[in-house]
Amino acid sequence: MIGRLTGLLAEKNPPQLLVDVGGVGYEVDVPMSTFYNLPALGERISLLTHFVVREDAQVLFGFLTAEERATFRQLVKISGVGPRTALSILSGLSVGELAQAVSLQESGRLIKVPGIGKKTAERLLLELKGKLGPDLALPTSVASDAQADILQALVALGYSDREAALALKSLPADVGVSDGIKLALKALAK
Repeated sequence: MIGRLTGLLAEKNPPQLLVDVGGVGYEVDVPMSTFYNLPALGERISLLTHFVVREDAQVLFGFLTAEERATFRQLVKISGVGPRTALSILSGLSVGELAQAVSLQESGRLIKVPGIGKKTAERLLLELKGKLGPDLALPTSVASDAQADILQALVALGYSDREAALALKSLPADVGVSDGIKLALKALAK
C-alpha cells in the first residue's frame, strides 16, 4: 500500500524514525543497518517501505536499499518469523552477511542475533537457502578475498559484524590482508 516515503527526517529514536512528508509525520521502524546510514535531522530522506496491517496495529517498516526490503520480505514469509524478528535479524547482520551465512549454512552467526535460538536459526537456513539471490551473497564492500579475510579476522578477534564492516569501509580497496587488519584495528581503537 505504501511503497516509499520521501520527506524530511524529523526525529530519530532507534529503531523508530519520524519522517515528515508534506506536513504529515510517518512513524517508521527501521533496522539498525538503515539507522546508522541516516542523514542528519531536517535533511531529506527517501525510504522504501513495507506496510504491515494486523488486527491490533498498523506498522510501517523502512529501508534505505531495495536489497534490505527484499530480504525483510523473505524473512517475514518464514513461519515463526514476524516483522520484529526480521528487523532484529537485519539489525544484527547485513544483507550480505545473512546471505553468506545462509550459503555457508552457518547457524552460529544467526544465533548471535538477539531473539534467534538454535531452532529458529536452523529454520531460517533451511527456508532461505537459494532464496537470497547470488547478487546478495557478498556485499560490495567485501568483494575481494583480502577484504573478506580482514572481515573474518576482525570477527574472530571479537568485534561484531557491524563494527568489522564499518572498519572495512574505511580501508583502501587494494589493501593487503595484514596491512588491512592493522589499519582496521587502529580505526576500531579510536
